[in-house]
Amino acid sequence: MAVLETKNLSYFYQDGDQRRFILKNTNVSFERGKFYTILGQSGSGKTTFLSLISALDTPKEGQVLLNGKDIKTIGYEKYRRDDISIIFQSYNLVPYLTALENVLVAMSITDNDLPPNQKEVAYNLLDYIGITSEKADRLVNQLSGGEQQRVAIARALATNVDIILADEPTGNLDEGMEQEIVDIFQNLAKIHNKCVIVVTHSNDIADQSDETYYLKKGVLKKYE
Repeated sequence: MAVLETKNLSYFYQDGDQRRFILKNTNVSFERGKFYTILGQSGSGKTTFLSLISALDTPKEGQVLLNGKDIKTIGYEKYRRDDISIIFQSYNLVPYLTALENVLVAMSITDNDLPPNQKEVAYNLLDYIGITSEKADRLVNQLSGGEQQRVAIARALATNVDIILADEPTGNLDEGMEQEIVDIFQNLAKIHNKCVIVVTHSNDIADQSDETYYLKKGVLKKYE
């Protein structure tokens, strides 16, 4: 069963009497336990699609559904807070906080049930994705790019949501670190039953995902 889907989703710019479509009548569904990638050239609309399914922008036409319910009905703010996590290429961490504190902040803003021993859970999350307790207590701007991306992933996991969205999450990393991040995404889908959707330009990452979609001229199609 789909945890997230789009129904006739469209996004366009109005130019006089003409509509310039970035996305047109997009119908796609995503399930828990799968790792998805979305490919497309720069400017093809990949980030726009991610913005729509994450409620950072609103569609011109159509719907985004969570477990069959329109996210507009759920409420965009509630949906963003309680149902999804977004991992950005630029990490978007709070630079004057430690890695641990960044994760704890994410925990504090969700309405999901969280354990009383949040600090221990945060340390365990960071350790799970490869950040030792010693590094967890460092300011994030003292960590490498790859380590900061790991902290961003731990922060996404801290809210205990079903859907994890990532926008070019390995764009700033070298090949070896990229593979380690991809391994984490695969584990999140397969072991932890998350729905992981990654927007990327990398065919290497796409080849390792369960399903790949390609966006071209406003049309999102399954990549065979």
